[in-house]
Amino acid sequence: MGQTQQTGSCEEIDVKALQDMYKKFVLECPSGVLFLHEFKRFFGVDPTGEASDYAENMFRAFDKNGDNTIDFLEFVAALNLVFRGDLEHKLRWSFKVYDKDGNGYVDRNELRSIIDSLYRIKKYSKKDVNESHLTVDEVVERILDAVDFDRDGHITLEEFVKGAKEDPWVLNMLRLDMNPAGWVLENRRKSAHF
Repeated sequence: MGQTQQTGSCEEIDVKALQDMYKKFVLECPSGVLFLHEFKRFFGVDPTGEASDYAENMFRAFDKNGDNTIDFLEFVAALNLVFRGDLEHKLRWSFKVYDKDGNGYVDRNELRSIIDSLYRIKKYSKKDVNESHLTVDEVVERILDAVDFDRDGHITLEEFVKGAKEDPWVLNMLRLDMNPAGWVLENRRKSAHF
């Protein structure tokens, strides 16, 4: 058998790379699972720093079964989404990051919390925040106006995806959070692990 294997979607999985990743995962996480504090250390995130909230939200979104750990399969699935996912899948993942309490919708406080975290990360990393002349609250209001179609103060998954696809500004704002690949790559370079 060769080094790659065809999947149903015709994408190749590099078996050797997967084996290497597993060895590194087990070396870093001998218990076979990654806890939040290890996840933060893995990505070189200061537990009290600007990126801490963002890392916690990413961790929660990657923890598919909700057991407060990330096992190897969840880890690989997350990396696959981060690096290969299409817009629809990334929007759905992004919704999970925003929906902090997992109740199926994003309210004003959840939206504000994530946007605030993203603004702080951008400011801390000295990167420009798009539409930086807008305050966090102005961004939250503009997103709610654009995607809360039934005006009930909550954004459902369907509203979130549809609104992002229909409004380029909203999509761009959500891309701050939707592009975990950049965050993963940037923060992996800061860490000595893996």
